[in-house]
Amino acid sequence: MRKRFTIAVLPGDGIGPEVIGEAIKILKTVESHLIDVTFDLTEYPCGAMCYATTGTALPEETFEACQRADAILLGAMGLPSVRLPDGREITPQLDLREKLGLYCGLRPVYLYHPSDTPLKGYQAGEIDLVIIRENTEGLFSSRSANNSADGEAVCDILRITRKGARRLFRAAFELARTRRRRLTLVDKANVLPSMAFFRRVFMEVAEEYPDVSTECSYVDATALYLVKCPHRFDVIVTENMFGDILSDLAAGLVGGMGMAPSADIGDEAAVFQPAHGSAPDIAGRGIANPVAAVLSVALMLEWLKHPSTIRGAAWIREAVKRIFENPNLRTPDLGGPLRTSEMGDLLAKQIDQICHVSTT
Repeated sequence: MRKRFTIAVLPGDGIGPEVIGEAIKILKTVESHLIDVTFDLTEYPCGAMCYATTGTALPEETFEACQRADAILLGAMGLPSVRLPDGREITPQLDLREKLGLYCGLRPVYLYHPSDTPLKGYQAGEIDLVIIRENTEGLFSSRSANNSADGEAVCDILRITRKGARRLFRAAFELARTRRRRLTLVDKANVLPSMAFFRRVFMEVAEEYPDVSTECSYVDATALYLVKCPHRFDVIVTENMFGDILSDLAAGLVGGMGMAPSADIGDEAAVFQPAHGSAPDIAGRGIANPVAAVLSVALMLEWLKHPSTIRGAAWIREAVKRIFENPNLRTPDLGGPLRTSEMGDLLAKQIDQICHVSTT
């Protein structure tokens, strides 16, 4: 019996459809080598252009399909020219995180080749860390508040709950156990009472994981350490806004946002998407880097927890490693000549070769 997984695909705005198209190409390539797994993919409208044409960024039909799906594959969302009446950009991806309870934001950071980092002296694999970002509380929780601004001041509240922090920290410790067993809490506990509370809860949960070494680091110091000595980090766990900022900084250490996959995971649902934005300035030109979207598919396959999908995730990561061994095989964001579809084709071909060798 073949296991059938239902995937809701939300291509999004700008370069979203382009990179998601290549991600689906890779997913179908993996599927062609699996004898016991099938993926049912269905696209649904969502995003800024959807808002511009229908008045809603996340239609009810789309949300219901996301609730039914085994996983959600999402492209970049939002366009600077399409905004809410209060001036904010359209961000249905945040609505999905909150409505589906996707509290654990995974942001893997991995250096595939020395030529892709601005730092001196680092070899492939020597920058290898994961930032876990709390997704449903923190400073972002203020975005939906009924903020009665009087034209003179606006107040955003940084919300931390014991329940939200504990489930986040447990997810971080569990991940650290599968890696190098080092976990760093990033906060601003020397200034903010909310962050002092965040740290107290972290230390409580740490007692449940004596096999994982821990440290606490202020967010400003962490930004410095990520640039000076990123190899010191294994797993970082932090608040929503801090995680948003630090994960972009960390992506810059390994080639930029085109190399930054992500997963937003809850207890019963998960969204997988490239961490980059919609990049409307290059949309339609066929030069966007699809690797972040492709690596997000690998995260999705791992999360599905079927032996064959886990094997498929490994194929994808190995294919990326092999392609990036050659510094000339890059899209323009990394100084190379490849078009979006050409990078996808190379990765698909590499997966075919990997699977051919494994079966002979």
